[in-house]
Amino acid sequence: MNDLAELERRISAALTRIGTGIDQLRAAGAAETAAAGEVASASEEVVQLREALEAERTANAQLTARLRAVKARDGKAGAALEQRVAELTRQLDVQGLESQRMKKNMIQLREALRSLREEAQEKVEAHLINKAMLAELESLRSERAAEAAELAELLSEIGPIVQEAAQDSEDEKEATDA
Repeated sequence: MNDLAELERRISAALTRIGTGIDQLRAAGAAETAAAGEVASASEEVVQLREALEAERTANAQLTARLRAVKARDGKAGAALEQRVAELTRQLDVQGLESQRMKKNMIQLREALRSLREEAQEKVEAHLINKAMLAELESLRSERAAEAAELAELLSEIGPIVQEAAQDSEDEKEATDA
């Protein structure tokens, strides 16, 4: 009977070890399932983060392109403004020179007229009349040059407006033809 009791004890111990092993396998399987769930969750999170990163890169590229376009447009506008300032400065210089010339001619004309008045009281000399006529003629020329400068300024202002109107007219014609 001793043998039987010994075998029974060994079988009980073996069954206990088998039960413990099964419990450990179940716990390990549950841990693996949990780990697999965490890995799947982490994989989904990585995919979402990559998609978000790609969306941010796309947005960044679009903003960079917009910034380049704005800088290019501002550069063109700045160059156009600088050109316009240079043109207006040139026109102002021309008008200033014409104004000075006109003032000088007016002074000469006044001087010639004064000397004519003085001589008219006594007698008229031909060279004084010629001098007065030349001064008046020069005065008229300087007035004409000043008016020409003013007309040139007006034409430079009107030119872009006329071109814009012509372009608008062509655009409307193309729109109605289409």
